[in-house]
Amino acid sequence: MRNEEIFMEAMRARHACKMFDEKRKIPKESLQTILEFGRLSPSSFGMEPWRFLVVRDQGLKETLRPLCWNQPQITTCSDLVIIKTILSPLTPGSDYSRKMLSRRDLPEQKIRAYFERYDKFVTEKMAKEGLFAWASRQCYIAAANMMTGAAAMGIDSCAIEGFEKEKVEAVLQMDVAKE
Repeated sequence: MRNEEIFMEAMRARHACKMFDEKRKIPKESLQTILEFGRLSPSSFGMEPWRFLVVRDQGLKETLRPLCWNQPQITTCSDLVIIKTILSPLTPGSDYSRKMLSRRDLPEQKIRAYFERYDKFVTEKMAKEGLFAWASRQCYIAAANMMTGAAAMGIDSCAIEGFEKEKVEAVLQMDVAKE
């Protein structure tokens, strides 16, 4: 089978699974591969503004379910992958943004110009629409790649947006001030 046929088959197989078979568990190696699909996803300026949190603990998933509009896939899934949008590392001049932008093999002058272009872009984005909106769109790219990759592996998935963000972050003890 040609690569495009394999990809098309994965796209056709991918669907929003609303109820998972609770007896089936994703093998750890398969989950690592799916997470790697996300990690290797493209992002604007190569910033990779995401962190992946995997919840396997059934008790924690049961605590989260009411905060996720009581959606059954929260507690029936083998592994709940939360994609967290990071923000403060993306700000102009941050160590993180400089590290990410410096990965290219470019002369120092071009890297400095790239820093300037990024800083101007982010400053304008923050003024117009907010950094969170821009970074969140980048996270969708990673999510889509993870779900399509999972489908290619014969693993069902379901993206959700229906949840109470602040309450979920509190339960997971996410330090939003650092992100």
